[in-house]
Amino acid sequence: MPKQKISLSLVIPVFNEASRIHKLNEVFTYTKKHKSIKEVIVVDDGSKDNTRRLLFELKNKHAIKIISYSKNKGKGFAIKKGMLAAKGTHALFIDVDLSTPLSTIGTLIKVMPGFDIIIGTRKNKMAKVEQRQPIIREVMGRGFTLLSQILLGVHVTDFTCGFKCFSIKSAREIFSRQTIERWSFDSEALFLAKKYNYSVGEIPVVWRNDPNTKVRFPQDVVISILELLKIIMNDKTDVYKNNHLRTHNR
Repeated sequence: MPKQKISLSLVIPVFNEASRIHKLNEVFTYTKKHKSIKEVIVVDDGSKDNTRRLLFELKNKHAIKIISYSKNKGKGFAIKKGMLAAKGTHALFIDVDLSTPLSTIGTLIKVMPGFDIIIGTRKNKMAKVEQRQPIIREVMGRGFTLLSQILLGVHVTDFTCGFKCFSIKSAREIFSRQTIERWSFDSEALFLAKKYNYSVGEIPVVWRNDPNTKVRFPQDVVISILELLKIIMNDKTDVYKNNHLRTHNR
């Protein structure tokens, strides 16, 4: 069987990112040098600042697909829209702050053939955290990871790193079933990967915290925990099966 030629769709969610949208220029510089990148999809999650206008200005200069809607839905919803719109053999979502450098894509492509899904981890001994989060966020992050492992039975080291790549087959099956629109969508996606027997690999990343996070403490932590419980209930009541059928019967 001939080796599959990899073409990568980059999915980047944005919300009120007028001050950081210039970071996309780094993405376009990278894509011009790396032909494995098929497309760049930016999903504007109902921004209220100048993000949308700035995106369409970029569109005049660069090949970029923009998905935009007026009401803020949440990062999970934005990534779902982007992943289901992807046309590459694989779809990778990253954060607009590029907290994980684009050079990591080179490592990613090397290990892609061995897994359906590859996620970045900051918890591996070979990972390098150049700028840490405030201690309270680190503690809460470790607690959320432990809770996700226990409640969902998913044993990865890092649920929330914003660097995750899916084969297009796994992306369509998983994100068509996704129900979590905000912070626990990563945990739901990895739970569904386990449920539908997709292989998951982890690669260590270089990572730098951006202090301009959209996470609100402590309310988003509480919401995330409630969303983990929703994932369990969804599974017990066949929501994932039914949601997939509704999506494909439209």
